[in-house]
Amino acid sequence: MSQRNTFVRAMHDIGLAAWFGGSLAGAVAVNGAAADLPDRRMRLKVANAGWARWTPVNAAAIGMHLVGGTALLRANRDRVADQRGVAAQTAAKLVLTGAALAVTGYSRTLGKKLRAADGVPVEGGTTPAESTPPEIAHLQRQLDVCQWLIPALTGGISLLTALAGEQQRPGQQSSGMSRKLAQWLHRGA
Repeated sequence: MSQRNTFVRAMHDIGLAAWFGGSLAGAVAVNGAAADLPDRRMRLKVANAGWARWTPVNAAAIGMHLVGGTALLRANRDRVADQRGVAAQTAAKLVLTGAALAVTGYSRTLGKKLRAADGVPVEGGTTPAESTPPEIAHLQRQLDVCQWLIPALTGGISLLTALAGEQQRPGQQSSGMSRKLAQWLHRGA
C-alpha cells in the first residue's frame, strides 16, 4: 500500500496549479491591464495578445494535469473501489474536471471570436463600452463569467485533491477499508 507516485502526482498538481493560477492571473492581470490603456480601441487587442501567449502553456498544463490524474487514478484504483468515501471524492473530482475543461474550451472559442474584433472600443478584455457593438458585448459578458468560473472549478479540484491526500493517511485507509470489509462480510452472512 505504500507505493510511491511522486512523478505523476507532481504532474497532476503542477498542471492543476498552472491551470488555476494562469486563469486567475489572466482574469485579474491580463484583462485588468488591458483596461488601463488610454486607447479603448487597443484594449481588446492587448488582452487578446496576452491570452494568446498563455494558451499553449495552459494547454500543456491541462494535458500534464490530465495525464498525471489518469496515472494516479490507475495507481489507486483498488483504494477507489475499496475505501469508503474515495469513489465519491473521485467522482466529484471527475465532474469538476469535466466542467473546467468545458468552460476552458468555451472560453477559448469566445476568445477566438473576440480576437477577430480587434479595434472595437471596449472598457476591458471582458468589459464592453457603451459604444461596443452588441454582438461583441455579448461575447465579452459570456467570457467574463467563464474567466471566473475556471479558477472556481479548478480551485474545487484542488480542494478535492487535498481531501484525497487526507484519505491516504494510514488511519483513514485502514478504517475506510475495515468498514468496507465489514459491510461485505455482513452481506455474505
